[in-house]
Amino acid sequence: KLSPAGEELLLLAELKPGRPHQFDWKSSCETWSIAFSPDGSWFAWSQGHCIMKLIPWPLEEQFIPKGFEAKNRSSKNETKGQGSPKEKMLDCGQIVWGVAFSPWPSPPSKRLWAHHHPQVPDISCLVLATGLNDGQIKIWEVQTGLLLLNLSGHQDVVRDLSFTPSGSLILVSASRDKTLRIWDLNKHSKQIQVLLGHLQWVYCCSISPDCSMLCSAAEEKSVFLWSMRSYTLIRKLEGHQSSVVSCDFSPNSALLVTASYDTNVIMWDPYTRERLRSLHHTQVDPAMDDSDVHVSSLRSVCFSPEGLYLATVADDRLLRIWALELKTPIAFAPVTNGLCCCTFFPHGGVIATEIRDGHVQFWTAPRVLSSLKHLCRKALRSFLTTYQVLDFLSNATACVSL
Repeated sequence: KLSPAGEELLLLAELKPGRPHQFDWKSSCETWSIAFSPDGSWFAWSQGHCIMKLIPWPLEEQFIPKGFEAKNRSSKNETKGQGSPKEKMLDCGQIVWGVAFSPWPSPPSKRLWAHHHPQVPDISCLVLATGLNDGQIKIWEVQTGLLLLNLSGHQDVVRDLSFTPSGSLILVSASRDKTLRIWDLNKHSKQIQVLLGHLQWVYCCSISPDCSMLCSAAEEKSVFLWSMRSYTLIRKLEGHQSSVVSCDFSPNSALLVTASYDTNVIMWDPYTRERLRSLHHTQVDPAMDDSDVHVSSLRSVCFSPEGLYLATVADDRLLRIWALELKTPIAFAPVTNGLCCCTFFPHGGVIATEIRDGHVQFWTAPRVLSSLKHLCRKALRSFLTTYQVLDFLSNATACVSL
């Protein structure tokens, strides 16, 4: 039985960045983004000092979560140039703010590779996009660590990136220049659209798994929903009382969650604008001194791979796991420093969090067998829109009443 505050999560492993002597540690170790590749074979870590690290997954040679003999894994060897040959160090030249893997496998990427590297055999490749402090976006080939492309257009920090899950190599970037930009990496990396409308910095962007919608969150109270077909604004979702900093779609595209500095996560039906539920972040530890932190200001929210749980991180130094049907967390993990972001392992069972001192921690995540009801709902959503589901229910109700 769970306590009111939920169960404590188990720490599985921790990655610590090296400390190059030529850098001032405190001012140079900015770490804002982490990501798993869609197939779960790679982990990307913005470890500070303008360095992006690509790590084969699972860590060591063991399978998460059973196989960690030690909680700590330092990168001392790497700073000496003697790291594992499979690990990649990408020197981005600028502070890395946003990262995103392309879908895998990605057949169109063969043409991307062949166009820019005609001397290399035509092989399929997984790519990583990095959004930088100077507004540039660099595209890297994961297997080799080679720089493929450099995308220019933004005038300020590229805060977030998102590839379309379909494998088309359409990339969306969100920036402090108050714009979102759409790039097609298969068409000579052409910038195909600039989305205007936000009046403040854009913090986050998320593409629905069915590739129909794009959500963008900015230093504003409203959330914008855009069409991924026409690249036009569909609707605004209004309900937060402060800046919205993070957003994510459920795996079946039926739900959208948004997190705000107002201490609330709101769950929406993105099609009908209906506000389905609010999750309020209350202080778990009464002894915590709030004089120097806004204890519940949110930083990140994400869905679990099967869509039954949410993870959030907040300035009270807690990772929380929520079940969709409950209004209080079912599990939590305390950390010693501020949390920046969180992401689930694509196959479940593990969640990664990034901390402001440059460390990445891996925690146990709930595993559950989906109910028949959830599986049926997921199957229906694969070919029916919200409107079609509502029409179906309406017709079914009418038939029953007759």
